[in-house]
Amino acid sequence: MSNHSDTPTESKDRLNPVVFFSSAIVIVALAVWSLITPGSADHVIQSILGWISEGFGWYYFLAAAIYVVFVVFIACSRYGDIKLGPEQSKPEYSMFTWASMLFAAGIGADLIFFSVAEPLTQYLQPPQATPESMAAAREAVVWPLFHYGITGWSMYALMGMALAYFSFRYHLPLSIRSALFPLIGKRIYGPIGHTVDTAALLGAIFGIATSLGITVVQLNYGLNFLFGVKEGIGPQAVLIVISVIIATISVVSGVGRGIRRLSELNVLLSILLFVFVLCAGDTVFLLNALVENVGDYIGGFITMSMDTMAYNRPVEWQNTWTLFFWSWWIAWAPFVGLFLARISRGRTIRQFVLGTLIIPLIFTLMWLSVFGNGALYEVMHGNHALGDIAINHPERAFYALLQQYPWVPFSAGLTTLTALLFYVTSADSGALVLANFSSYLKDPESDAPRWLRIFWSAAIGLLTIAMLFVGGISTLQSATMIFGLPFSFVMFFIMWGLFKSLKVESFRKNSLQGSLPGQLSGRLDGEKNIAKTWRQRISRSMSYPGKRQTLRAIETIYRPALREVADELEKQGAILTLDEEVSEESGLPNLNLHVALGEEQNFDYSLWPTRYASPAFAINGKRADDYYFRMEVYLLEGTQGYDLMGYSKEQVINDVLDQYERHLHFLHLNREAPGNNPQVPDTE
Repeated sequence: MSNHSDTPTESKDRLNPVVFFSSAIVIVALAVWSLITPGSADHVIQSILGWISEGFGWYYFLAAAIYVVFVVFIACSRYGDIKLGPEQSKPEYSMFTWASMLFAAGIGADLIFFSVAEPLTQYLQPPQATPESMAAAREAVVWPLFHYGITGWSMYALMGMALAYFSFRYHLPLSIRSALFPLIGKRIYGPIGHTVDTAALLGAIFGIATSLGITVVQLNYGLNFLFGVKEGIGPQAVLIVISVIIATISVVSGVGRGIRRLSELNVLLSILLFVFVLCAGDTVFLLNALVENVGDYIGGFITMSMDTMAYNRPVEWQNTWTLFFWSWWIAWAPFVGLFLARISRGRTIRQFVLGTLIIPLIFTLMWLSVFGNGALYEVMHGNHALGDIAINHPERAFYALLQQYPWVPFSAGLTTLTALLFYVTSADSGALVLANFSSYLKDPESDAPRWLRIFWSAAIGLLTIAMLFVGGISTLQSATMIFGLPFSFVMFFIMWGLFKSLKVESFRKNSLQGSLPGQLSGRLDGEKNIAKTWRQRISRSMSYPGKRQTLRAIETIYRPALREVADELEKQGAILTLDEEVSEESGLPNLNLHVALGEEQNFDYSLWPTRYASPAFAINGKRADDYYFRMEVYLLEGTQGYDLMGYSKEQVINDVLDQYERHLHFLHLNREAPGNNPQVPDTE
């Protein structure tokens, strides 16, 4: 279908200079400043963090709760049936591959770090319960479940469904700015859009750097544990360089090969490690604890979501844990959301949201419960050294737990390999997303130029090294909280824009029922008068036309029908175009009628000859082809699911008019609805 919109389109993927240079300058400046004057950088970061935590702690709790409610509401409402893409689109990846990529890009590397360190810390230094009490033990695993549960994943789901919806269904750029179109229209292509994308990019790169900084510190210790490699900023910098090289090779290979295969391998290795610890530890205790943890998490979710601990507020604990995690998820939301959108075309909103919330939650519940309770079991039975390690050297806690089980070289080696792969999958998917953020892409399924992906891969490594040099993981955490705050406000605008656009979708569906029915507009009358005899109906239902027969029908029926409609509309003053393009798949022309409707959503009607394999029951002996064609109707939202092959010219004309009247009724419903509901542009 040709492009009739006033919105910008691209003939090739290219750099967005405003977003790229503004974000690159900020990142390089921060990195250089941190490396030259680390004390000054750390002081400024900590001062800003103190101001945020003091004044905005309540806001983070409230915002996180609202994100959850909104995402669940959309999934459970009538909007959940809407596809993230045209109606005819289907998922590109299997459920296992899709789940592997979303999990590996989302939180995989961090779970290894925190699955032992946080439960033990919450047991020994709880926010309100008595340390080492039964209450502290029950809360010890529930807190990390809360921090890694559906609250954070709802932020990913919000960004992912908004980006996929606007990009794949309406062909807007696959960037944050597109979700604001219902609010500001074509101004998304100006300074406001550039500012939003730049803010998202800065938050994302600090979120990624935090995750990778945590992972590389743990990798450094893992190599020390296995091979005696020295710990420190020097070896960590070398590890980052090596990982960046591997990540660069992966990201240059693309989503379908490098990132996909590494993600699948990652998940399989994680499952193997999980099963090993479950079997090597006290299995019955771990399973009992798992069931209890799930109950405590579900039962206390609402209370924990709103518990600001106002009457005896542990400020340092909140900064270190809940506030940090919420800002970390927010900072990661643009990155993971865009990546999830990139791999989720063809799924419905309900499938996407439920998959994004439930699949990671199940794995997280099992992983944190088994490793967290395995560590608690050791400490509660007298292994106080493990608890001290978790408090003072959290990167060593996971390996210290593995030392309590047999086959330590195997489990430690498997852990190090898994962490390395999680590092690479986070780095390569991060580089891909940052490159796409800073590009103009010709279509939502394209990726940024390779040189740009390589640049962002190196930039991630440089920033990680700089922040580790300043103050290690704590500085990375603080920077993430700072850059996550402004984007949290953007997410509310994204929610608003998405909801307004989904309301427009509901008007479109209502127009199907409220517009002039086909019986009155003449479509069925034509069938009764021309082609509705029972013999003709049988002939049409048993026909499986080949390419030559379909081309003849295009020349004698479909093209003349659209031409007559176009001529009559032009006589009435309509501004329209009628064009064709040859389909690469079928080798036949697609016929496209476009009627411009001013500032409102234009009318697009297309007839696409679509090829299918002939069914086994086909008995047309006149043709030996293994395929046949359907003449399918496409509108802005995609295929309408019916076939006009075998109908007369008059019937085709009436079908065009039925759809045109339905579209005009949709515009009427939208105009009369409360509030301003701008339609998304009809671009392809």
